[in-house]
Amino acid sequence: MRSRAWPILIALALLAGLAFWLRLKVGGPLTPGWDPIFEFRLQRAAAGLIVGMGLATAGVLLQCLFRNPLASPELLGMSSGAGVAVMLWQLAAYHAGLGIAQTGMTNIGAGVALPGAVGALGLTYLLSQRRGMVEPVTLILTGVVVGIIAAALISLVQQLLPDRGVAASRLLLGAINDDVQWNGIVFAGIVTLVCAAWAWIRGRALDVASLSDDEARSLGVSLGWLRVELFVLAGVLTSVTFAIAGPVAFVGLVCPHLVRLLIGPGHRSLVIGAALLGGAMVVFADVLVRSIDLGSGRLPISVLTALIGGPVLIWMLRRRAAFGPGS
Repeated sequence: MRSRAWPILIALALLAGLAFWLRLKVGGPLTPGWDPIFEFRLQRAAAGLIVGMGLATAGVLLQCLFRNPLASPELLGMSSGAGVAVMLWQLAAYHAGLGIAQTGMTNIGAGVALPGAVGALGLTYLLSQRRGMVEPVTLILTGVVVGIIAAALISLVQQLLPDRGVAASRLLLGAINDDVQWNGIVFAGIVTLVCAAWAWIRGRALDVASLSDDEARSLGVSLGWLRVELFVLAGVLTSVTFAIAGPVAFVGLVCPHLVRLLIGPGHRSLVIGAALLGGAMVVFADVLVRSIDLGSGRLPISVLTALIGGPVLIWMLRRRAAFGPGS
């Protein structure tokens, strides 16, 4: 990694630590000794950190895969695809007499959501091709359409569930599940760290993959196998984070882009920086959610991340239109 990246990475680590500390403090003072409220806050802080790190890392992998800084799980239909898979699983469980599962979804839900996330990504990729080429704007537009169709399928499945799927739809709010347990958090944390470590180890190959196909092959990188790895790992990360918090938008888009502006395109620094910023972003959002009481329930985290990510996406699109697709 470049030496100039270290101060920024340290600053991002401190920012993530500050967010974690604030999440433990928000909500009033704690009683001395063991406090179940403190454990609850600790669980949410850890879950938020994992969700942010996973989504940001998935964003880095997808942007490398498609050589497109606009690629992210929500814009490519992956989050909606994971939602379809989870809702279909809930429908099947209901008709099998197993009831509607709202808890214990972290381990099971990740495995259920994986085919949906990877399937939606593969469909977006196939439909966006023209003569073997993928144009960046076409990719994003196709991903948005796939996401809209998936959202319609989710609504359809909800109508087929009892009470119009109110209980099951809580998994789709884009908010950290209050029922998440330590075993699920540890499982998700291990998966996220393993995927991030793989991305860091393969950082040089990811740098080369950002070049043209001919240049990458001339440098000895097997693009076919690397792209399969990127497909699968991005799907795994999206699925694990979905099982904890549902579809949290724009973290995978904003964090890699901002870190890339700060420290450059080198993927070893980019993976670490994006993961730290993603964790900080989601935990800070959860701090705000717990601090703002609207009287009608807590805001989903995805509302706050969308309010941040939406303007950033518009700025990125305007920037590309002004300076061309190579900017």
